[in-house]
Amino acid sequence: MSMATSTDANPPAPHAADSHDLIRVHGARVNNLKDVDVTLPKRRLTVFTGVSGSGKSSLVFGTIAAESQRMINETYSAFVQGFMPTLARPDVDVLEGLTTAIIVDQQRMGGDARSTVGTATDANAMLRILFSRLGEPHIGSPQAFSFNVASISGSGAVAFERSGKTVREHRSFSVTGGMCPHCEGTGTTNDFDLTALYDDTLSLNQGALTVPGHSMDGWYGRIFRGCGFFDPDKPIRDYTPAELHDLLHKEPTKIKIEGVNVTYEGLIPKIQKSVLSKDRASMQPHIRAFVDRAVTSTPCPDCGGTRLSDTARSSKIKGISIADACAMQISDLAAWVRALDAPSVAPLLKALGDTLDSFVEIGLGYLSLDRPSGTLSGGEAQRTKMIRHLGSSLTDVTYVFDEPTMGLHPHDVQRMNDLLLRLRDKGNTVLVVEHEPETIAIADHIVDLGPAAGTAGGTICFQGTLDELRTSGTLTGRHYDDRTPLKTDLRTPTGTLQIRGANAHNLQDVDVDIPLGVLVAVTGVAGSGKSSLIHSSIPKGAGVVSVDQSPIRGSRRSNPATYTGLLDPIRKAFAKANGVKPGLFSANSEGACPNCNGAGVIYTDLAMMAGVATTCEECEGRRFQAHVLDYTLGGKNISEVLTMPVDQAEQFFATGDARTPAAHRVLRRLADVGLGYLTLGQPLTTLSGGERQRLKLATHMAEDGGVYVLDEPTAGLHLADVEHLLGLLDRLVDAGKSVIVIEHHQAVMAHADWIIDLGPGAGHDGGRVVFEGTPADLAATRSTLTGQHLAAYIGT
Repeated sequence: MSMATSTDANPPAPHAADSHDLIRVHGARVNNLKDVDVTLPKRRLTVFTGVSGSGKSSLVFGTIAAESQRMINETYSAFVQGFMPTLARPDVDVLEGLTTAIIVDQQRMGGDARSTVGTATDANAMLRILFSRLGEPHIGSPQAFSFNVASISGSGAVAFERSGKTVREHRSFSVTGGMCPHCEGTGTTNDFDLTALYDDTLSLNQGALTVPGHSMDGWYGRIFRGCGFFDPDKPIRDYTPAELHDLLHKEPTKIKIEGVNVTYEGLIPKIQKSVLSKDRASMQPHIRAFVDRAVTSTPCPDCGGTRLSDTARSSKIKGISIADACAMQISDLAAWVRALDAPSVAPLLKALGDTLDSFVEIGLGYLSLDRPSGTLSGGEAQRTKMIRHLGSSLTDVTYVFDEPTMGLHPHDVQRMNDLLLRLRDKGNTVLVVEHEPETIAIADHIVDLGPAAGTAGGTICFQGTLDELRTSGTLTGRHYDDRTPLKTDLRTPTGTLQIRGANAHNLQDVDVDIPLGVLVAVTGVAGSGKSSLIHSSIPKGAGVVSVDQSPIRGSRRSNPATYTGLLDPIRKAFAKANGVKPGLFSANSEGACPNCNGAGVIYTDLAMMAGVATTCEECEGRRFQAHVLDYTLGGKNISEVLTMPVDQAEQFFATGDARTPAAHRVLRRLADVGLGYLTLGQPLTTLSGGERQRLKLATHMAEDGGVYVLDEPTAGLHLADVEHLLGLLDRLVDAGKSVIVIEHHQAVMAHADWIIDLGPGAGHDGGRVVFEGTPADLAATRSTLTGQHLAAYIGT
């Protein structure tokens, strides 16, 4: 007995491996982080909060996840690392306890016209195998059902050595692919408006071509002049049919220009390969404008937009072809797959069924597998990336999410929360950057950054539980329980915008009158048809300013001053004050430091190792030549102006010698959207998602229009910033504008003058107007899902 007591009194010491239950970060200085120290529990759900730009993404993605991925990459050989993206070590003193990080961010999917929801999630690959086994008639292997594989065949003589002798044999081969030969698997054909390609009254040497990048001053001009297929001094309207064919359609042909071997190709095939093969969202604005002006895309007449050949569409399972299956709503396709009884492919059916069920479970059952992945919103793209992780057997992994509830109706937020908890309960560490109160509420641990944004942020303001956050006094804690009351003083409409018979996508002949001169909220679950109703049914053109969710793009040379056009009036003001050319005050033009080419840093490529960026010694990071900095405006040189925050610059350009009304107007708009803390020269690559969204909104506010259409403007906004946004919307309406907001946030619904609710569900279960009226009526009747959640939000 005494021995037993002795054993109980001295339990065995914990194993050394059990002591690594924390992730420790010490001295993090990525972007605006100020020597941040934080300790995070493993196998728990940690939510990072704080205003947009406070440093959340810098800590989670730029420090913890980045270092985890960099260290994993270093385990590969130098040869393999040469093919992988190089990752620099984050600026941090100590990182301990890291595990493998899987990043599920909101970067748009695609970038390729051939990428679809099915190809991005491997569901198409499983469907192709299924049809190659069960499809009747049998047409071949899985690649016979792939729209990325063309059917080809060939034959010829081959020679090889056998027993010391050279043997010649005739060989032939054939590959059966599923690609539609007419559209080459893209599903669309392009018709060109020739008047947008050239002015036929001019010759090539007179500048007839109007295609971006095809001027006669560059290399293309030398090719056109020297190819000999047509006379560059003759007006295009005088070309013979053969000459016009060579200009527009000639196949790639080897020629020699000025002693250099080059390939000449007709204008249209060159545009198709260099421009139209790219995803529209990834195009530069002037290229996108040219495509919209010159190219009309229509469904391929041969395949009907399915991308597949006649042969691929002829093989069916129970009367359903693979094209039919990919066009089904995923929830319907999942039911069809479960109904198949084929023991020979039972494991495949189970895997495919589980993948499709995951779509439904995650709230994407309204999609179809043939949906181009580039058309998904940021929230849809993020949830699509989650599909492959839901059934994973991996444990002790760190999952990193960037606002996973973005784009979700309040009805779907609980479903997302359940998925995050399920990943945690499998033994994983889940790190979530989030503003949604319902997701913050399920956290095991909360880290609040701030206290403000930009240079005023970058510190840890709070760590602890939700109850502790509520009493912490931080900005997040003070605003966590905020509720916007229902608006009682409703505006009177000045007119209506009539929509009749709208049937884009899943809309079911919708008739609706949208009030003008007021704030209108268009609501409904994800996939109910909100964007289809507004973006596809409201006529484009004068008077309508649309701010959608497409991301802004820019290199490390781009900054708020260049993106908004603010730099143009500033350069002109400097030039006028000093009697010199405006180009001197551009770091991308004449005034650039010759040593770093205006970048401010010198980049050294170290092959498979992370490149090194060092501050330029000649300009000391200022980006300009020394003599340019001698020119001043209002006592400041151009480099000092670009380091100013927006709020300071707004005052600087408002009065005195530096008064520049054109610049002040742009700065006023930036301040109105809550970006007063941003510096004018801060690279766009360092901005958070919410900051980019508001920067885009500020730019569009400069456009003349009577109707503003905003698509989820609260995306990426902190609870405290939502109130600021509502004030901005009020100012727009009070200035005589009509504002239509597609939104899920209950604060915007409560603040609206009129609500149009679509539903009742998503996909073919939606597409109908289920409510039109005031927010108070919607909350009182609780007749829709939106009404129920709005009533719960305002506490009625």
